[in-house]
Amino acid sequence: MAEQAHILLIDDDEVFTEVMARGFSRRGFAVRRCHVPGEAVAACADFQPSHILLDLNMPGTSGLLILPALLDAAPDARLVILTGYSSIATAVEATKAGALNYLCKPVGIDEILAAFDGSAAAAPAEVPADPISVDRLEWEHIQRVLTDNGGNISATARALGMHRRTLQRKLQKRPVRR
Repeated sequence: MAEQAHILLIDDDEVFTEVMARGFSRRGFAVRRCHVPGEAVAACADFQPSHILLDLNMPGTSGLLILPALLDAAPDARLVILTGYSSIATAVEATKAGALNYLCKPVGIDEILAAFDGSAAAAPAEVPADPISVDRLEWEHIQRVLTDNGGNISATARALGMHRRTLQRKLQKRPVRR
């Protein structure tokens, strides 16, 4: 008999985490939930998950900052990043840091399981008929420069040649659709 898979869910949204926990439990996973990044690393070392689902935007920190510590605590775990605010820069950064895949919310259990298996990445990407909008391109560029500057708003504003308050207003908006 195969050993039961363990999944560690790290997300500050307690309702979302509860729904995910029930779904994974129904599929035979042992589940542990963490809502605070600080307790996630300790839980990872203690629980030894085979799978980790990590939210990118956590209170006080980014999931990218705790990702290396999680993989150090459970080196055999398959880690997938989940976010409501995606950008190309963060997707690249996440995969460079060791994430297996990067998914945008809303997402279902089946899509997450496919991402863990690597089959989500293997599916051919559809090329949109309409090109990316200038507003979306600007938003992704801002996210890349912000990542390059370690999240420092002032340094990012200087690099982009814009006033810090203008940058803050742009960052408060939701990502622009294509």
